[in-house]
Amino acid sequence: MRRLILLAILMVFAATSLLEKAPAEEVARPNIVLILADDLGWADLGCYGGDLHETPHLDRLARQGVRFTDAYAASVCSPTRAALLTGKHYARLRITIWREAAQKPVANRNLAPPVVEENLPHSEITLAERLQAAGYLTAIVGKWHLGGADHYPETQGFDVNIGGTHWGAPFSYFFPYRGAGRFGGECRYVPHLELGKPGEYLTDRLTDEALRVIDAAGERPFFLYLAHHAVHTPIEAKPQLTSKYQAKLAPGMRHQNARYAAMLDSLDQSVGRVLNHLDEKGLADRTVVIFLSDNGGHVGEFDDLRCTNNTPLRSGKGSMYEGGVRVPLVVRAPSVSPGECREPVVVMDLTPTICELAGVKLDAGAVADLDGASLTPLLRNPQGSLPRDALYFHYPHYYPTTTPAGAIRARDWKMVEYFEDGRQELYNLRDDLSEGHDLAAREPEKAKELAVRLQAWRKRVDAQMPTKN
Repeated sequence: MRRLILLAILMVFAATSLLEKAPAEEVARPNIVLILADDLGWADLGCYGGDLHETPHLDRLARQGVRFTDAYAASVCSPTRAALLTGKHYARLRITIWREAAQKPVANRNLAPPVVEENLPHSEITLAERLQAAGYLTAIVGKWHLGGADHYPETQGFDVNIGGTHWGAPFSYFFPYRGAGRFGGECRYVPHLELGKPGEYLTDRLTDEALRVIDAAGERPFFLYLAHHAVHTPIEAKPQLTSKYQAKLAPGMRHQNARYAAMLDSLDQSVGRVLNHLDEKGLADRTVVIFLSDNGGHVGEFDDLRCTNNTPLRSGKGSMYEGGVRVPLVVRAPSVSPGECREPVVVMDLTPTICELAGVKLDAGAVADLDGASLTPLLRNPQGSLPRDALYFHYPHYYPTTTPAGAIRARDWKMVEYFEDGRQELYNLRDDLSEGHDLAAREPEKAKELAVRLQAWRKRVDAQMPTKN
């Protein structure tokens, strides 16, 4: 009888331990908030040297986390989004331009761009699918731009999709966010935001929906991918904020677009609302917050005003120069060592980083398939380095800032290769961040070495090249 009683006590103790252990394991998985800006320049934020713009909430996030000075993305939007969600280089995925341009490639230039993927293939395992399988509530709020309806977020691991479509920009930033004529004859709209009111602003409404996702998750760990449309065209802002920055404009400022500054102000307020909500719900200490942009700042004009200025970086969106591919990146995570990190990193690094932080183990085959490296060593020690010495870029298309081109950055050295005429340019970014002094003629051996490495990389990932038209 004593043995039976002892056995019963042990069974009750074991069951109680299991019940107590399950929630503890769940709590140990951090929440993930990934905030992606659209067309935001590297030099736009206050913490990156912006002058006209005010970004106090993003600056606070940067002080609390690791601010990467040398972070890179693709030179246009959809390739970055595909690489971000898969951990694979966009050239390997054959997603090297946005969807609308993939459907209608240019036909009247010296080179014919390759036929590329317009949808993120279902065969690719996304970050959302990996986290969903680990028990996360997965939600995207905002821009998708990775395929048609049969490739929408719901088919790629997201439990919730609010606003994600195949379009790359909204008709308007003001409710009802729909209309025709701005992007041709089609009527564009942002779904699931129908019950709004006149004057409602898209950046604010997407933030409202993001906070609803956080609340709906309850005790379940969540992955919130808040993909803002700001600061992509159309450059539309709240009138009162525009007036604020119009009054602040002064000669000598690099940034001179008050409406763009006002759009960024609303984006910064959005980040502040998310951070404050995490604080209020007691979730900040177990939530990873990541902020970055999908490509360099857009230096074209809207309503006869230049959108932004990426100085000291050269050029902007679309280009292989730093202004086209270098982006702001801030990561705040539990146990992170705040600081500035100058190690070159790239958007593909975020998939293995988030998986490691979330305790999602990747088998050897999955790791081998990835083109990114986990940034967790840099989060623990921002002065550290990663075991690689080169990053690669590929854009076999035309854009107002460039002809088809590719590039390699190997530590301080960067080589840009143009496919129309084979021209190669060489820069030392340590001494010449603005890429104003081409050293190819002075350092022919270094240029040749980097060209060989770039060509070998293209062969390795089967990067598509343009052909003679």
